[in-house]
Amino acid sequence: MAAISSDTSQKPRISYHEFYTDGFIPREHYRPLWEHIQSVGQNAFEAKVHESQLALHAEGVTFTVYGDSDEGIERIWPFDLIPRIIPAGEWSIIEAGLKQRVRALNLFLKDIYHDQRILKDGVVPAELIYQGKDFRREIMGIDPPNDIYTHISGIDIIRDEDGTYLVLEDNLRTPSGVSYMIENRVIERRILPEFFAKYRVRRVEHYPALLLEALRAVSPRGKSQAEIVVLTPGIYNSAYFEHTFLAKEMGVELAEGRDLVAKDDMVYLKTTTGLQRIDVIYRRVDDDFLDPLVFRSDSALGVAGIINAWRAGNIAIVNAPGNGIADDKAVYPYVPDIIRYYLAEAPILKNVPTYQMTNPEERAYVLDNLERMVVKAVSESGGYGMLMGPASTPALRNEFAVKVQEDPRNYIAQPVVQLSRHICYMNGELEARHLDLRPFIIYGDDIKVVPGGLTRVALTKGSLVVNSSQGGGSKDTWVLAE
Repeated sequence: MAAISSDTSQKPRISYHEFYTDGFIPREHYRPLWEHIQSVGQNAFEAKVHESQLALHAEGVTFTVYGDSDEGIERIWPFDLIPRIIPAGEWSIIEAGLKQRVRALNLFLKDIYHDQRILKDGVVPAELIYQGKDFRREIMGIDPPNDIYTHISGIDIIRDEDGTYLVLEDNLRTPSGVSYMIENRVIERRILPEFFAKYRVRRVEHYPALLLEALRAVSPRGKSQAEIVVLTPGIYNSAYFEHTFLAKEMGVELAEGRDLVAKDDMVYLKTTTGLQRIDVIYRRVDDDFLDPLVFRSDSALGVAGIINAWRAGNIAIVNAPGNGIADDKAVYPYVPDIIRYYLAEAPILKNVPTYQMTNPEERAYVLDNLERMVVKAVSESGGYGMLMGPASTPALRNEFAVKVQEDPRNYIAQPVVQLSRHICYMNGELEARHLDLRPFIIYGDDIKVVPGGLTRVALTKGSLVVNSSQGGGSKDTWVLAE
């Protein structure tokens, strides 16, 4: 929980700069890159930037933004050519912290869907779990293959004003962005191969191979016989590019719900030669739409009977249904306690201080200081359902105050953290923009963290909103080898 402060006049601290020291001298690990950028000259670098945009267009690297209508607007993925660099020593701490966090959250999910020891011991309030819309009573007692619920995680990390890495939120349901992480690297290597000659950069392009290995590891019929499909909601989903990308890279079928059928507690893919049994479904369909016999009866996106097949142990569903309760933002403040409870370890990565709106004292403090807060709906993602206090209007703050008072369980609040900054090439100039990092963690035979991740950039000057759906962009993320 966040400590309540009575000081409402404190001025915002200056955000940490990833590229420069306080004296505007490039940090040691950026000096070779900076010297090369200077030697290339602006005209040549401008040409490289243009070339990267043409390459993204030619490759069809797109994402979809939805407005007031259901019809999306497809856009070319926004990419800044200057990479973010993370030294090996910093990455080792991030990697250890992410592995610890994913291991603990997986044990938490197994517990709350079985013995519920952590609730009985009062470490996490039982009502917080039972009131969460992503807690799925329908799957109580089901044992997923290898007891894994969190096969793929995308955990958002920021740096505070002191340069300390903090976890901003956990994404465990259907985390997206990994295809853009890979495409960023492919484009960067193609356009600026000379950059890489000056550094030993760890690979991220092997992610599909790691994912395929993890999917095979949970196959009920064993790795050698594993038949796998990627289940997509279809072409109108904002992450459809990623669904097709991963299916192609892994060499498995991309399927919609209508392409699958469940019979006798098994799941089959419809093919021109008949039904083909499926062992693993990497689903990119939300729980609500996964099985109309168990969740929303009006869903046409899922497969009727898939949960019974999972319950019978004949199919692995990745990520496991019901795991959204562990990335519920109201559960997030308890993750340090969850780590201590299951692992008997101190958290390696800290949380951002967080106020629970179900706590009357914390709620009153937040409502009195909305202009200094970020208020988030607990089950929303992509920057939706959020109030950014310093950039809000009095009318919007009043609107959110009413929402919080009417449904406190649905909101949490955090003090504004000045996300770290990095130089970006903006319209012919080098300008600082705020950013975060989403590393990807795969849980198969063991837990592996891909050395890099998706660095998301707030392209609007001064903005702290990095989501692509809200106008954000991205950078290639370099993790240096020892």
